[in-house]
Formats: sequence, C-alpha cells, structure tokens
Amino acid sequence: VQLVESGGGLAQAGGSLRLSCAASGLTFSRYAMGWFRQAPGKEREFVAGISWSGGSTYYADSVKGRFTISRANAENTLYLQMNSLKPEDTAVYYCAASGELRTVSPREYRYDYWGQGTQVTVSS
Repeated sequence: VQLVESGGGLAQAGGSLRLSCAASGLTFSRYAMGWFRQAPGKEREFVAGISWSGGSTYYADSVKGRFTISRANAENTLYLQMNSLKPEDTAVYYCAASGELRTVSPREYRYDYWGQGTQVTVSS
C-alpha cells in the first residue's frame, strides 16, 4: 500500500491550498480516509475524515467551515481543500487509510496505512 501526498507549500494567511493523496495497492473505494497534521513540538492531530463512500465527512472544530475533505474513488485520490488559512495551520499533513469498510474515526489507531506527509506553511 502506498499513499503519496502532494500540494503542500507556502501560503499567506487567508489564502488557500489543495492537498492531494494518491493511493495505490488497496481497493481505495472500500477504505475510510483521513487527514491528520503534526505541528512542530506537538502531537499529531485529526483534521478531517471521510467515509469509504464519501457520503459522510467529519472535521476537527479547528478547521470546520474552512477545510473540505473529498475523494474521487475512480481516481484513487483523496483531497483536502484548505481555505482561509491561518498561521496555526502550519504543520506536516498526512493522509491515512482505515481498514476495509470501517467507519471513519478521528483516532489514529483506527488507521492502518499512512503517507509520508507534506509540509504546509502559512505566513502571517
């Protein structure tokens, strides 16, 4: 299984970025997916999750209304649209795949596969 994130970079506060996660080696449409992030000196935290069908989405309170998670099962790709970025959004962002047909969860232990991460830096 391979999860490869892309789309990170430098943005100004109030700006936008779109992260992508290309999945291979698994039946993508059968996996709930999540985005997590880890800021320097902090623990990794849940950002957003989406069910295997795409019908249900969940967000951390800190990003609700600003970030949107989506997926394209036909393309084996997960997305995170990040708008109204804030300096506190600066972190390494990871995509993760949960077990087959599991419900989406904010808990790290529910995720079996992880990408290598992509850096997002938001300047004030």
